Amino acid sequence: MQDAYLTSFGDFLPGDPVDNDSIEDHIGIVGSEISKYKKLVLKQNKIHTRYYATDSNGQCQYNVSELAAKAIRDAFDHAEADISDLELLNTSCSIHDATVPGLASIVHGVLGIHALDLSSFQSVCGSAIMALKGAVNSVKTGDVNLAAISGSEIASRHFRPQFYEKTEYFLENGKLPLDQEFLRYTLSDGGGAALCESRPNANSISLKVNWIRAKSFANSFPTCMIGGAIKEEGKLVPWSNFESISAAEAKGAFVLSQDLKLVYEMIPVWVGHYLELIEEGLINPNKIDHVVSHYSSESLKTEVIKLLTKAGAMIDEEKWFSNLTYKGNTGSASIFILLNELFYSKKLKPGETILCHVPESGQGYNSFMMLEVV
Repeated sequence: MQDAYLTSFGDFLPGDPVDNDSIEDHIGIVGSEISKYKKLVLKQNKIHTRYYATDSNGQCQYNVSELAAKAIRDAFDHAEADISDLELLNTSCSIHDATVPGLASIVHGVLGIHALDLSSFQSVCGSAIMALKGAVNSVKTGDVNLAAISGSEIASRHFRPQFYEKTEYFLENGKLPLDQEFLRYTLSDGGGAALCESRPNANSISLKVNWIRAKSFANSFPTCMIGGAIKEEGKLVPWSNFESISAAEAKGAFVLSQDLKLVYEMIPVWVGHYLELIEEGLINPNKIDHVVSHYSSESLKTEVIKLLTKAGAMIDEEKWFSNLTYKGNTGSASIFILLNELFYSKKLKPGETILCHVPESGQGYNSFMMLEVV
C-alpha cells in the first residue's frame, strides 16, 4: 500500500468580508426588526467577519458547485500537479444546488475537464472528512494517483426572511426560536479544496496522511441539525411527505435549525473519542505540533478545553490554529479553508505533526486526522 499526501490547497470566499453590522444587508431581517438574539449569538461564536454568496440585494452570485470548482482551480493554481492528470473528484456539502444529480457531477460539469471517477458526499461539516477519507484510501490502494476533494456551502440563501415568515411558528410568535437564529448568525458561505497524491511535492512541503479515524454516534443521539424535514415525536418527517410544498413550508420543513442543548451533550462523547485514540497510542498530546479543529463557536471550544483539561489530555492552546473569527463557519469547506491558510503560512516545518478534528452535530459524527509535514 502506498502513502498518500495532501500536496496543495485552495479556497474561494465570495465577495468582500461582511462585518457584524452588515449581516442583515445580505441575509435580510426576519419580521420588522433585527433579532434580539443577534448580540448573544455573536458574543458566543465571536465571529467578526464572514463571507456571503448573496449580495446586498439578497441575490445569489454563485452556486455551491461554482464555489467548489473555483476552490479546486485555486488548488491547482498552487500545485505541481496538472488538472489534466486528475483521476478522482470527491465533493462534500451540507445542501447543494439540486436534489439530483449529485454535487460531484455538477462540479465536474462546471470544471469542464476530461472524463474521470467521482463521488458525492453529503452530510454536514463531517462530509469533508468522508470525502477526504475516500480519496486518501483510493490513493493508498493505488487505484488513483491524483484526487481532488472539495467542500462548499451557501448557507445564506437559506436564511432569506421569506423562508421563515410563512411558517406557523413565526406567524404565531412574531419571532424565531434561538435554534434557528443561532445558525443565521453562525453559518456563512465558501468553498475549499485539497489535492491528494501518491507522491509528495518535489519543491515544497506536503502533508502526509498518517491516519484518519471517524465514528458516528447516531445510535446515541437523535437528529440535531435539520433541514428539509421536521421532527415530530422524535421522528423525522421529510418535506416530501406533506401534501404540498406550501404545507411543508408552513410547518418549517425548509428552515435550518439546530438543537443547541443536544450539541453540548455531544461534546463529552467527542472528547471521549479523542481519549480512546490516546489509549490506542494514535495520539500523544505532548507530541502534537499543531491542532486544526473545526468548531462552529468559540463557546463550544471553551467547553471542549474544560473537559480536556480535566482529563489531563489538553494540547497547549497556543498550538491551536483557527480562522473562525475572520472567515466564519463554512461547514464542510471549513477544514480545507483552515488547512489552506496554515499550509501557505510558512509556519510549518518538516517533521511536525498536525492533528485535525472535525465534529458534526447533524446526528453525532466525529472525526480526527493526523498529518505529518514532509
